[in-house]
Formats: sequence, C-alpha cells, structure tokens
Amino acid sequence: MFHVKQSMNPQEFQQQTGLDDTALARLRAYVDLLTKWQARINLVSRASLQDVWRRHVYDSAQLGPLLPEGAETLADLGSGAGFPGLVLAAITPLSTHLIESDGRKAAFLREAARAMELEVTVHAVRIEDLEAFEADVVTARALAPLADLLGYTEPFLRGGGTGLFLKGKSADEELTVAAKQWTISAQPIPSSSDPTGTILKLEGPLRRHV
Repeated sequence: MFHVKQSMNPQEFQQQTGLDDTALARLRAYVDLLTKWQARINLVSRASLQDVWRRHVYDSAQLGPLLPEGAETLADLGSGAGFPGLVLAAITPLSTHLIESDGRKAAFLREAARAMELEVTVHAVRIEDLEAFEADVVTARALAPLADLLGYTEPFLRGGGTGLFLKGKSADEELTVAAKQWTISAQPIPSSSDPTGTILKLEGPLRRHV
C-alpha cells in the first residue's frame, strides 16, 4: 500500500484516490466548514488541521476500497468531527449513520452534511444508549481500545458484516488483549496515510468467549 508521509493538498488527494470532482467538491465544503467551526469548538487538533487532507480526509478515505461488495449500511461509532464516517458518506453510496454523543459535535455533523448535500443520520446519543440496528459495516477512529470497541460494535454489526477500525501503533497489543475476551478474525492492514498507523479489518460476527 502506498504511504503518504508528507502533507497533501486537495489536488494530490484527488490524484491519489481517483475520486471524481463531485466527491472532491463535497470534501472541500467539509474542510472549509471544519476550519470555521474549529475556531469555536475543538474538533481536531490545531497541528493536524494544518495537514487536514492527509491526516484526516485521506486517512478516512483509504477505507473506501476496503468496504465489502454489496454493503448498503454503515454505522460510524463516536464520529467526532466526522472521520471516517462523513468522509465515507461523501465518497460512497452507503446509507450512513453517525453516532456522536457530544451535542456540539453532532450539530457540526448535521451542518456539514447539509453543506456537502448529503443525506446522513446523526444520532446525538451515547453508543450504549442507542437502540441497536444492523449495519453491514461498522467503523471507528480513535474511539476506544479494541476490547472495549468490540463491545460497542457487537450490537450493530450484521452477521457476516465488516468492522474497519483505524488504529495507531498499539494495534498489535490491542489485538492481543482483545483476544482474551473475544473470538475475532482480524486482518491488520498498514495505513497508507500514516506509517505508524494500522487498519484493523474484522470479518463476520464477534463472539464473546465463554
């Protein structure tokens, strides 16, 4: 997988991903709004905002080619500023649910979806308090250690579905810890946006050890 180590601008992002002008325009509107809202609430770190196209947009978009064929519904847990869920909504036809308990961040997600002319569902509630629904794909980024994340994921992941979790350099350690509690089939994939990052791709239902 190609690794992007330097900063990235919108044109380089489009060249690397092969996305069309419509998707790029949606993402430009997203980044513009993110920059404006960042002055009022802390959506991303100030340092990462300077490299937003690589650190956040491309980091999220790299999940696109990993989505299973035929998937229709995506649930993004702990969406925060919308990474990766809102980016995936912009570049795929998936029916997307963004779950974010922080009211201000949920308001941003709704406003961003309007600016991007996307139809997404924003759930402004804690994950564990939301009535579960089945999704073909569940995503999360920097939400919780894997063992805890699987607990959040299990009620939403359809049997035979796929989990895609963006993790840092502790991914292997988290897998080891999670395996003590869960029976999982996980494929670690090197991140193409960050040489220290890993994408954990989980297939099928997650079953707790008895």
